[in-house]
Amino acid sequence: CEGLMGLVEEQVRICRRQVEAMDAVKRGAELAVEECQHQFHSRRWNCSTLQGLQVFGKVAIQGTRESAFIHAISAAGVAFAVTRACSRGELEKCGCDRKIRGVSPEGFQWSGCSDNLSYGIAFSQAFVDNPERSRGISSSRALMNLHNNEAGRKALLAHMKVECKCHGVSGSCEVRTCWKVMPPFRKVGNILKEKFEGATEVHPKRVGSRKLLVPKSSRFKPYTAHDLVYLLASPDFCDRDPQRGVFGTSGRQCNRTSPAMDGCELLCCGRGFHTSQAEVVERCSCKFRWCCSVKCKQCRHLVEVHSCR
Repeated sequence: CEGLMGLVEEQVRICRRQVEAMDAVKRGAELAVEECQHQFHSRRWNCSTLQGLQVFGKVAIQGTRESAFIHAISAAGVAFAVTRACSRGELEKCGCDRKIRGVSPEGFQWSGCSDNLSYGIAFSQAFVDNPERSRGISSSRALMNLHNNEAGRKALLAHMKVECKCHGVSGSCEVRTCWKVMPPFRKVGNILKEKFEGATEVHPKRVGSRKLLVPKSSRFKPYTAHDLVYLLASPDFCDRDPQRGVFGTSGRQCNRTSPAMDGCELLCCGRGFHTSQAEVVERCSCKFRWCCSVKCKQCRHLVEVHSCR
């Protein structure tokens, strides 16, 4: 536990107490990084600053909407991976959710192994939220991060779905048993990316003895517990600034014909781009052989690759 990067004291204590859960925590962190890099692969900020458990360390671009997304996807990733480990019987302290029992209003029988998301969420709250709680609730940054962590977990909780199995003579659905499962993590990533696009800029305000985050402009819609919030405007991510965790876009591949963020004009920040030739090997002239194989040739052809100056 001491060897893990970026953990605070209480997280190390949780790690020692529940060391068998740490494999799931690591999987959750890796899942979050993969999903973040998938969602932002064609943008100037492509989530390349994150690696493994350092997700829980200091996010270099603190206070921005990118930081809001990282916190949300990381908290969701840990809740997801720990819940999955519970359902698979990998953890001693949890198993399936057996609380949903009996017959539903639709007439099916609740049974089977429902995902124990309440355990996964409670673990994520204890582990992922800890660095923020140790900073004290008076910190605006801590308030922002705690809100976004919870928004990530809510994206998971709000999209649980019901799966069923039919029983009866020759597959007729006279009796159905059903259980609740989590959505695929890709769906959680898609939801949080939408929340990222519509994130609300906030600033701290004292209300009585409490400090709250309120929308910076009265024109902004009030945000809900499911929305992402941020305190600082993002840098443009064009130029390298390692201290801020910004790698710049020099050398990144771009799409010459696209007018969107992955296009050479926007991704290269107006600096222009180099064009080179690359050889691509693909399967081609595939034929089906009776029975039961597909034989293909390998075709090589040159493609143009554009990369930012």
